[in-house]
Amino acid sequence: MLTTPDLDLEHLRGWIGREETASELLTPTIVARLYATLDREGPTDDGAEAPLLTHHCLCQPAAPTAALGPDGHPQRGGFLPPVPLPRRMWAGGALSFKTAPRIGQTVTRRSLVEDVTMKQGRSGRLCFVTVTHHVSSGGRDVLTERQDIVYRDVTPSRGGPAAAPPPAPTGEHQRSISTSPERLFRYSALTFNSHRIHFDFPYTTTEEGYPGLVVHGPLQAMLLAQYAADLRGRAPQRFRFRSLSPVFGGAPLLLNAQDSGDALELWTACPDGPVAMEARAEW
Repeated sequence: MLTTPDLDLEHLRGWIGREETASELLTPTIVARLYATLDREGPTDDGAEAPLLTHHCLCQPAAPTAALGPDGHPQRGGFLPPVPLPRRMWAGGALSFKTAPRIGQTVTRRSLVEDVTMKQGRSGRLCFVTVTHHVSSGGRDVLTERQDIVYRDVTPSRGGPAAAPPPAPTGEHQRSISTSPERLFRYSALTFNSHRIHFDFPYTTTEEGYPGLVVHGPLQAMLLAQYAADLRGRAPQRFRFRSLSPVFGGAPLLLNAQDSGDALELWTACPDGPVAMEARAEW
């Protein structure tokens, strides 16, 4: 029988203002492995610009394996508040790009907990933690990123099943991407992400109740940001995204884009599926 953990919001809000800083060398090997994971090609020499959102592969906490929780995440209560709700996902975020990090330089990420809030959803309580990352490289400001992390209950909805969302529209531009288990595993390894829903099929289906491996939200954001840059021939200045529904590995992931003046509206979906992530890129 499921139990509902107690949640002391005022205690959790005591984490607001907490900071941490980490640095890591952006090596040619990291970029080459990222290109291989995405089936892309690009320069890997020292001084070359790294692809958009490569910083997600850097400065990740190195928690000991013995300190991981049952879901594969590090135990809570360090930099991030110890939210007791069992399910954790990346709900969305926004990035402001100033310049690209360059291969061979040290990248530094200064992170700040900005806010902790509560909402009530159909499936129960939702606790949102907002974190801002300030990323610099080679003595230059590279980007600022806001991350919205959501923790949620697993209690079933009491309002009956929700109506199925409509299938996603087809964009003016569209690209199909494989979401094979190998790609999801490689991206997890590159980002040092041990969340089991991305690579452990028995755990994902039996313990968390998903029909298949979950495609990472940050991976979808990276694919959309890079697709936007491919379409316009240059990196956007601003990029924001929001996860709407999970999308599962095995089926093709469709990247869609629609021109909107000086911007692009973007979204991901599986064939005949709903919008999984929506995004907007601005130049």
